[in-house]
Amino acid sequence: MTRETIQFILQIFSIALAALAGVFDSVYAQPITPQCQPPQNDEYILLVLSRIRKNHEQIQRILPNSAKTDFCQYLEDRVTRVGGFRGINDAKDWARYLDQVVGYSAFVVQSPPSSQPNTIQPTTIPSYTPQGLGDGYAVLVDYFNQPEVASRLEQLLGVNVGLVSYAQRPYLLTVHTTSETQANSILRRLSAEGFWAMVVDSRRVTLLKRKVVQGFSTSCTSP
Repeated sequence: MTRETIQFILQIFSIALAALAGVFDSVYAQPITPQCQPPQNDEYILLVLSRIRKNHEQIQRILPNSAKTDFCQYLEDRVTRVGGFRGINDAKDWARYLDQVVGYSAFVVQSPPSSQPNTIQPTTIPSYTPQGLGDGYAVLVDYFNQPEVASRLEQLLGVNVGLVSYAQRPYLLTVHTTSETQANSILRRLSAEGFWAMVVDSRRVTLLKRKVVQGFSTSCTSP
């Protein structure tokens, strides 16, 4: 093998190593997307399904300069969180504009009302055998450790509200259905009422309790 051939092979090998190093640098340089923060007291926020930074930047250009925007992780999606709304009508108008005109799915989320700890008598969850919900769609609500949210949901929807575990966190279960249309309809209704709701794959949801009674425990572990 000639010297020229050896030098050529070494050059190719060096180029390959440099390219491989660039790939690893690109992978490890990806910033970690922070988790979305819930709304503060008396605040309305928008969650806009943006997925990538480019879409987030486009949404920023559309919104007023005074809008407080963050690119954050909500469950399995990356969204643009828009905060600072003090009136629900303004928030709904922007959600409608982003959804119907710009083409981004957007929902209004309201902070839950302040809890009344003196009127709540927490108890433990009775013994249970956790079970999966099976195929379909589950409409979940984050109740922010406020059990009274369950009774509000029952009054609004006229259904029994259950307790489930999803992604190692407790949620209230409002609907389990095989109809994506029905699930999204319930989601829009709950979002319009200010609940922190989501539609998820019900196969990944573990049922803890079919009907939540007043004063249920917020723990997801077996007593």
